[in-house]
Amino acid sequence: MGGLIPGPDALIRFAVLCAIWVMVLGGGVVAYFGYGLPDKVSFNIASERKPSIRVMSIDGATLATYGNRYGNPVEVRDLPDYVGEAFVSIEDRRFYDHFGIDLLGIARAAWTNLTAGRIAEGGSTITQQLAKNLFLSPERNFGRKIEEVLLAVWLEFKFDKQQILSLYLNRIYFGQGLYGIDSAARHYFGTDPRRLNLYEAAVLAGLPKAPSRYNPMVDPKRSAERANIVLNAMVANGVLNKARAERAKQTRVRTARRASSGPGVRYFSDWVLDRVRDYVGYVDQDLLVYTTLDSRLQEVAESNLERALESPTAAEKRVGQAALLAMTPDGAVRALVGGRDYYESQYNRVTQARRQPGSVFKLFTYLAALDKGLGSNDWMRDVPISINGWEPRNFDRKHHGTMSIRDAVATSNNSIAVQLAMEVGLDKVIQKAHDMGVSSQLNREPSLALGTSEVSMLEMTGAYAIVANGGFAVFPHAVSRITGRGGDVLYERSDDFPARLMNPLHAGEMNNMLASVIAKGTGRNAIIDRPAAGKTGTTSDYRDAWFIGYTADLVAGVWMGNDNGSPMDHVTGGGLPAKLWHDFMLHAHQNLPVRSLGKAALARSKKIGEDESWRDFTKGYSSGNEKQ
Repeated sequence: MGGLIPGPDALIRFAVLCAIWVMVLGGGVVAYFGYGLPDKVSFNIASERKPSIRVMSIDGATLATYGNRYGNPVEVRDLPDYVGEAFVSIEDRRFYDHFGIDLLGIARAAWTNLTAGRIAEGGSTITQQLAKNLFLSPERNFGRKIEEVLLAVWLEFKFDKQQILSLYLNRIYFGQGLYGIDSAARHYFGTDPRRLNLYEAAVLAGLPKAPSRYNPMVDPKRSAERANIVLNAMVANGVLNKARAERAKQTRVRTARRASSGPGVRYFSDWVLDRVRDYVGYVDQDLLVYTTLDSRLQEVAESNLERALESPTAAEKRVGQAALLAMTPDGAVRALVGGRDYYESQYNRVTQARRQPGSVFKLFTYLAALDKGLGSNDWMRDVPISINGWEPRNFDRKHHGTMSIRDAVATSNNSIAVQLAMEVGLDKVIQKAHDMGVSSQLNREPSLALGTSEVSMLEMTGAYAIVANGGFAVFPHAVSRITGRGGDVLYERSDDFPARLMNPLHAGEMNNMLASVIAKGTGRNAIIDRPAAGKTGTTSDYRDAWFIGYTADLVAGVWMGNDNGSPMDHVTGGGLPAKLWHDFMLHAHQNLPVRSLGKAALARSKKIGEDESWRDFTKGYSSGNEKQ
């Protein structure tokens, strides 16, 4: 039996043989994966990036940033000591001791992942992360990991630790399209990275692990928790004493700019982004897009819409979605909320959705009637009618005999609206809607007068803006100017005087009738502390509920419903939508800044002021509100 046990010489020969084979195989792996590395060792790859498009509000707030933003290069030696130490402590605490690969760190990460039963910790060093960011694709496989290791060793051979850390800080991703500590410091804290304080450095050092999750503008509490972990890591690494760390800790990160609006503003900024190429063509440089949106009014819109949808009444009445759009009478969009939750659904119910408008569509019927010579004081009979077997019914299922056109508008009478549409002609109604900016297909059928053809909120609110401004053409718009690299103006909205689309007498009369809707009709829930006019709309089975109205300064539309078209529980346009409109407009006018609308708007205002019928109308519906 003893002859079967190998002697010491045999064991030594076996060990040497294994070592030789390991060296041969290792050398083969290194040769195989290292063969193409000279082509990868080029910093040209690092310069490839998507152009940055920054969307700005009219009051100077950054609403959203698309693409990548790189700051100016900085050297770590020019930064406060705690900046580099924060990153080293949380990302690679043995950075100054290894040669690009941290064998102890790999072993620790492997044990942690094994005991946790999942990938809970990584073993990549700062040098490896830099190699990956500079030279390699994001794919994850064994070959790419070998290349990463070889490139990390090469970087350690080529540069000293301070240079490597500087390269890392200038290339790492900090979320929101920000690359490099310079862009991150300026965006999140409004400061030069050389002036970062300890806590700000800890916040930034905590971002690379999960930039979206720890974004201080999106979740300041979670970001603060992560920053406190970084401070603890600095204490553990011996670069910060515990007392100073405890003094620096916070429960909420304060950024340079308070988010003036929530994620709902992304409905607006996405809509703007889709139109940038129409204005400037192919985008091959960084752009600044200056918009008409007012961040303060946007905040008012978002908060009021959220409050309305979260109310017990909305839940009880099965209201799943809502949208709100506000613009000036010349079509400059000041606030837009396309739904209740952007992260849950990016579908924009202001610009993309087509829904039946109900009685808000009656605007075009009455304007066509005014063109034919009928007036608001003319009388008609509310009686049962039948058109090819179809019998329109009023909301209360009753008929009310003789009434004025004004009262028919105020009470949203269906019988009279259909009678008028048939009298003036459906083609005239359709043509009036198209002339006023409705591009959706409209069906030539008697029920058209009651809003059975689907339209967008953008179209309908823009049409009401035409009436609000006295009959001048409106093109709802969001972009005022686009500048490129170096501030070159690539696009600027023209201030040309718009065409008049309707007789000013008809505009004044229509305004007077719509004012009666709020003063004494179906829109009484929309009464505010100033003259206002508008129209309610409710579709069959309560699937859609609308209110669109305006003051002298602002036009706003509200829609409520469900994306799947399921009915709400007796929600009418004069109910929850009118109340939301009321709350928004009341708060909006308290926050409404005085802004120049440009030469065309000022000229239009002057012309309206000279219009005798317009002055009479203003007196008329001011007194109408006072009676309420």
